[in-house]
Amino acid sequence: MLNPCDPGFVATLSALLPEGTLSIPEPRHLEEPRGRWTGQAGVLVRPWTTAEVAAVVRASAAGRVGVVPVSGGTGLVGGQIMTSGPAPVLLSLERMTALRGVWPEENALVVEAGMVLADVQAAAEQVGRLFPLSLASEGSCRIGGNLAANAGGTAVLRYGNARDLCLGLEAVLPDGSVFNGLTRLRKDNAGYDLRHLLIGSEGTLGVITAASLKLYPRPAARVVALLAVPSPAAALALLALCGERAAGMISAFELIHRIGFDFLAETGFPLRAPFDPVPEWLVLLELELPVGHEPEVTMAGLYEAGAEAGLLTDGVIATSETQAEAIWALRETIPLANRKVGAVSSHDISLPLSAIPGFILDAPRAIAGLGAFRVNCFGHLGDGNLHWNVFPARGHAKSEHEAVRDEVKRVVHDMVHALGGSVAAEHGVGRLKVADLARYADPGKLAAMRAIKSALDPVGIMNPGAVLG
Repeated sequence: MLNPCDPGFVATLSALLPEGTLSIPEPRHLEEPRGRWTGQAGVLVRPWTTAEVAAVVRASAAGRVGVVPVSGGTGLVGGQIMTSGPAPVLLSLERMTALRGVWPEENALVVEAGMVLADVQAAAEQVGRLFPLSLASEGSCRIGGNLAANAGGTAVLRYGNARDLCLGLEAVLPDGSVFNGLTRLRKDNAGYDLRHLLIGSEGTLGVITAASLKLYPRPAARVVALLAVPSPAAALALLALCGERAAGMISAFELIHRIGFDFLAETGFPLRAPFDPVPEWLVLLELELPVGHEPEVTMAGLYEAGAEAGLLTDGVIATSETQAEAIWALRETIPLANRKVGAVSSHDISLPLSAIPGFILDAPRAIAGLGAFRVNCFGHLGDGNLHWNVFPARGHAKSEHEAVRDEVKRVVHDMVHALGGSVAAEHGVGRLKVADLARYADPGKLAAMRAIKSALDPVGIMNPGAVLG
């Protein structure tokens, strides 16, 4: 049983930490982007150093007080929000933003967990390198949270998830001890890899305080195109064709349904697709080319091959960086339009690539009997991750479908599970999907996860209620 972070415990923390470290939580620390939950906390702690983080966690373990780590607050599954139970300590690493070192010749840099993702990207760019993790929220999300959630983003197809971009970690474990694992090694088989255990644990096994990250050479050229395809099946075949003709150069392959552009217009965003009429299905393709490859020649060859195979019917190829950014702005603004429309049920799912066309065809039929809906399907087709979101029919509000929200989610998630997919593709489990994890995860996996949690955090102070409930 946990204890609340009451005035007495606040006084204990105050005696351990420099003046100005403790404060009353601000609304931005207690809210999540979709407005589904409002959190609670006895105090907000904003330390400057790893030693101060360790002192907070050590005291919390001794006092049996919960600790909820908060990063940029952009998570979409409530991992950073504790709505009930004894009031926890809210631990924000927003002051820990230092660049501890950069080794361009090694393609590595070390940053503290509070650094904003866009600043990590900029630090890499300053030494002529690329840090490829890219998210719509990169101007506000922080690298510690990205790693804790194993963030995906748009470039997973080429560079992998956040865990694939991390060489080593520094973290405070649930007893307040510090794991000093900031290695820059590419090979290290000396025992269990605690780095990968902590990445994706969503703050339930410790607090990431710094990370050693992989860098890459900056591409010599970038090509961005928006391509009209006849169907998701054609898009999948086009992906295979691109893989054959541009192996290792595809950094993004995004599937977008026409309704996403309808939502942009409906909600007042001044962005329009460069087609009239807008095709039902589009692919946003990005290539990153090394020295020796001509962008125009490479893209022209892909387009001609795709058209000859009947896999694309039209296309717009950016001829400047401004045009490339405009195409990406369309894709990145669709989630903002979604929020304005208001989803009945949102699904962050992944599927085996070959199962995606059938799922896109069958899933709307499976929920049709539950109400009149619109489905906005878009996402990272290249890595199998779809955002398959259900909205009320035009002229109706999501509140009218509140009674069937859970049933819609259950139907969709049952289909995904039956096809060998995941119901938590890139956003994680948080608190939103605790019941989903219990329903769909392999029993052996769940038992192992609970054993690990019990061994590392026997008191249960780390992010109580997240992931395992």
